[in-house]
Amino acid sequence: MRLIVNKIFLALSIFSALVGLAFLGWILITLFMKGLNSFHFHLFLDDLIDGGLRNLIVGQFILAGLAAAIGIPLGMAAGIYIQEYGRGRYANVIRDLSDIMMSAPSIVIGAFVYAIIVVPTGGTSGWAGAIALAIMMIPVVINTTDNMLSLVPRELREAGIALGASKYKVILDIVIKAAKVGIMTGVLLAFARIIGETAPLLFTSETSNYFTLDLSESFPSLTVSIYDLANEPEKASRDLAWAASFILTVLVLVINLTGRFITRNKK
Repeated sequence: MRLIVNKIFLALSIFSALVGLAFLGWILITLFMKGLNSFHFHLFLDDLIDGGLRNLIVGQFILAGLAAAIGIPLGMAAGIYIQEYGRGRYANVIRDLSDIMMSAPSIVIGAFVYAIIVVPTGGTSGWAGAIALAIMMIPVVINTTDNMLSLVPRELREAGIALGASKYKVILDIVIKAAKVGIMTGVLLAFARIIGETAPLLFTSETSNYFTLDLSESFPSLTVSIYDLANEPEKASRDLAWAASFILTVLVLVINLTGRFITRNKK
């Protein structure tokens, strides 16, 4: 009887996996077919106003890069504190808050940044968008750093201290180096998550049809423009949305595969 039940559940599990893969394949095939039909290299040379995506791609990378510059140091510092210094209530509070923030809807984070930055400053800006993305990135980096440092054997720490090294030197030169591959993988996955986000930017940075490096005003972003272009009545705009979606999907896929390749190489 147990063997029959086991086979039934195994069959249901395989069926569910195949259904999920079928839908994923359907989405990717549709995206690649429509995206490739609209893809041409002038997309990287012209701005949106001229039928290209240059300003949007550059703007998206600037926003994600600023978010990473803010989120990675803060997230790593918090993760190191939790694992190496924090004990008891404070460490547990930070860990619990991090877990809650990881599951928070991105649109809620966008609304929060809108309330504390966009409204007081009187308008959307690139800074607000970068801060919203950084808030999304921080809990992922905290969780990754915390988990990877917990896998480093305690004996390595004790050996460093026995040799006369201070605690911060042991952490920097021994513990972090031992966990650097796992931490780097988590950072790449966190970056892949924020670079494809739309909802927070709708509230904070919006988008622009023109190339600009002024972060104090509405800033061009690929994800928000995909949303806007997909709602346009002109076929040319919708084709541009498909091309932008294709580029974004390939970019996220490459970042994810890079993270997994680094981990597999290390193993």
